[in-house]
Amino acid sequence: MFIHNLNPNLFSIGPFTVKYYGLVYAIGFVLSYLILQHFAKHNKIKNLTTELVDKFTIYLILATIVGARLGEVLFYNLSHYIQNPLNIFAIWQGGMSFHGALIAIILVLYFFCKKYKLNFLEIADIVSIPATFTLFLGRIANFINAELIGRITNSGFCIDYSKNEFMNTVVEGCRHPSQIYEALKNIFIGCFLMFQRSYLIKKKNKKHGFVFFTFITLYGLLRFLVTFYREDPAVFLGLGTGQLFSLAMFTLGVVLLINLRLKK
Repeated sequence: MFIHNLNPNLFSIGPFTVKYYGLVYAIGFVLSYLILQHFAKHNKIKNLTTELVDKFTIYLILATIVGARLGEVLFYNLSHYIQNPLNIFAIWQGGMSFHGALIAIILVLYFFCKKYKLNFLEIADIVSIPATFTLFLGRIANFINAELIGRITNSGFCIDYSKNEFMNTVVEGCRHPSQIYEALKNIFIGCFLMFQRSYLIKKKNKKHGFVFFTFITLYGLLRFLVTFYREDPAVFLGLGTGQLFSLAMFTLGVVLLINLRLKK
């Protein structure tokens, strides 16, 4: 059993507080920026310049934050935000949807690539890998923040939140460390994608999209399974909203992979 009483704040300077989750966002943006800059400087992607990477990074930041917040508002707690519309802008209080961010990022990347004549799937393959490691850190931050808690369990490695002085609510019972399960899931996907990309390069496979579609497929499947250990309200057939989106991701990913495999 682990007694959870971790401070969600990294540090404070006067009224300004830096949270672990905010640090994760910053790491993700910087990591994606550095990787794309590397490809641009070495002319590894047709038409991609360092100036376009600068511009795209700004769009990426906006798409991630706006998409994640809108996803939370529209998919998870619409009635609350209709009654409290100003809370939509209070992102420091938490509430960011992965699926909302993913949809926004894909749309922004697609139209950005179309405008500047870049290969959408080629860049999506590259960005998918740092995304998984950012998601890994994000779930660690969720654990530190004592959010997205797991279901009650009698397991010896459960998490006890009852003595957590930083939580606004009392959580009874010992819980599955669902955030850690998801973190391990994300690091596994990241390592698998790195191996896959290396293999495709070695085989000189020039079909773009395999890494991105594999990310969609694996994330959808594993997130669907892991969420059974998370305390999520059921909305349809005993499944939560996140599980339904993840099931859709998995199905779409399989179709896209098969189509790409068959495409000459």
